[in-house]
Amino acid sequence: MNVLVTGSKGQLGLELSELSKDYKEYSFLFTDKEELDITSAKQVKGYFDKHKPGILINCAGYTAVDKAEDDIGGAMLVNARGAGILAGACSVSSCLMVHISTDYVFDGNGCKPYGESHSASPRSVYGKSKLEGELEVIFNAKRSVIIRTSWLYSPYGQNFLKTIINKASRGEDLRVVFDQVGSPTYASDLARAIMDILPLIPETARGEICNYSNEGVCSWYDFARAAVELAGIDCKIEAVLSNEFKTRAKRPHYSVLDKSRIKKNFGIKVPYWRDSLALCLKRLT
Repeated sequence: MNVLVTGSKGQLGLELSELSKDYKEYSFLFTDKEELDITSAKQVKGYFDKHKPGILINCAGYTAVDKAEDDIGGAMLVNARGAGILAGACSVSSCLMVHISTDYVFDGNGCKPYGESHSASPRSVYGKSKLEGELEVIFNAKRSVIIRTSWLYSPYGQNFLKTIINKASRGEDLRVVFDQVGSPTYASDLARAIMDILPLIPETARGEICNYSNEGVCSWYDFARAAVELAGIDCKIEAVLSNEFKTRAKRPHYSVLDKSRIKKNFGIKVPYWRDSLALCLKRLT
């Protein structure tokens, strides 16, 4: 079966590419915007007609959270319309769609883990565009699963972990917020979880939402402290309030995800965040 991975040059896409050699039962097709513009219905139809994927893992997305506040059209085009076009193509070709979403669909004002049925109320353009994308998938794909994740990091691309390690390695003092709490997600763990649930997704699944992040809870400050300690770097880290950093988009103050559904329905074992952080750091050094 052909598995199409869009957004293949992003963190999750690259981890899926890394893991693909372990799943010989599939033939993988990796595309990024240069190979397939997901916002072009004509291009998407042509690609599906030619390659006939049986599974789509949509990792493509407009992820510049602050930039999206001033580029509403761009964020909506990719995260909402693009998702809708892919969902429509999947429906026509009877292709399973696995769509990646985000904790930003929640307002972050809660104090206990967000379940899949919790009301979505995004506070940012990015969050709103991702929620619109979820709705496009739910209404247009005949068979689909939506996976919400949070605080994604990996050895690839630009992310919080790499920024912290790079600055600490240069001897810079760090100031990191301690009043934003969530669960980090090692992209390699998420990629493995996606691949492992594929054969277990029911034929009747339509718009089923699952949460995935690593186990445990921490603040960005806790995450940064753990990163430099595990990397063996000696540097000063100051805990600060988020209102000391002016950002265009509002971040959720609490975005811990309840992973009960994916663990129960698919038997997925979720690693503890600090253990996965140590594994990622070994790949960085």
